[in-house]
Amino acid sequence: MKAIVYLTKSKIRGGQSKKVGYTQEMFEEASKKLYLRKISAQKEFEKKQKILYSKSSRAAEIESELALTGVRAARAVAKGGNVKLELLHLREKNESLRKELSFIINKLGFPDGYFKIKYFCSLCKDDGFIDGKICRCMKELLRKECYRKLNETSVLSLSSFGAFSLDYYSEVPLKTGGSSPRKRMGLILDYCKNYAKDFSKDSPSLLFTGNTGLGKTHLSLAIAHEVINKGYGVLYNSVQSLVSKMEREKFKPNLDSSDLEKCFTDCDLLIIDDLGTEFSTAFSNSCIYNIINSRIIKAKPTIISTNFTMKELEKTYSQSMVSRVMGNNIRLEFLGSDVRQKLLKKKLGKITESIVNKK
Repeated sequence: MKAIVYLTKSKIRGGQSKKVGYTQEMFEEASKKLYLRKISAQKEFEKKQKILYSKSSRAAEIESELALTGVRAARAVAKGGNVKLELLHLREKNESLRKELSFIINKLGFPDGYFKIKYFCSLCKDDGFIDGKICRCMKELLRKECYRKLNETSVLSLSSFGAFSLDYYSEVPLKTGGSSPRKRMGLILDYCKNYAKDFSKDSPSLLFTGNTGLGKTHLSLAIAHEVINKGYGVLYNSVQSLVSKMEREKFKPNLDSSDLEKCFTDCDLLIIDDLGTEFSTAFSNSCIYNIINSRIIKAKPTIISTNFTMKELEKTYSQSMVSRVMGNNIRLEFLGSDVRQKLLKKKLGKITESIVNKK
């Protein structure tokens, strides 16, 4: 078997490496996947070859003769004489052999194209690049690898709709004539379930508002979990984590932070948690505005959660940014008292009960 050769930034010709903001690790992981695809396609082809050769020894002979085409062409050139005529005869002979092979394959009942290598990507034949330019299949793998790396420190797998309990929300309305927290949260839960179930690249953006501990992060993660399972590219980050990643990329040598920003602006669904809790600087404000605004312009769905009121957010961000968010996101206002505190009390109660019972 051939040694594994992974595509790295240094192998990309045409000066593209300086413009690519993916890390060497991302390139190696993506090219490893391409290599495995290529090996899989070649092994599948070899299996088909064995089946063909077991049914026709003549097919094996023809394949061997065709494999010698390059050697014969080189000999014709080295020999001199009427090279053009020699190559013409060689081409005619090869064409005759291919027709004979096709006749044998059809006679044995195999469909046309059955004995061709079926690469995952027919454009680059699973090499990852075409004439020194990155193939779209490699770009897609790099994009997914970027999402994986950005999400690996998050808690995407820790929340589900099934684990979201309405029992912690009061049935008593917070004000006369208003909805009870349980009723409101039941409606929000149903809305989020349907949002995840029907998610598409044209889905609307959402804004989760309300006090801490009401389930905003839980439901955003539950949506992320379902949407990822449908095959979409999802990025979840707390706002501080997002800003920190952008800051690190900005000061890394040989990397363009605009490529990381492109991951945030181009993913199918971006979830920004705890808007307004980050350490506010000119860079952080500009970074957040650019990402949110770019996604609005591209009509890409974004879910934003915040513990702050719109008035409070205007103290951190510009009024125009808050207005953009309010005007382009469906607002879901979470009601109730801190569920996390209730869960903690319940857990402490069980621990205390366990200790008492042991005594």
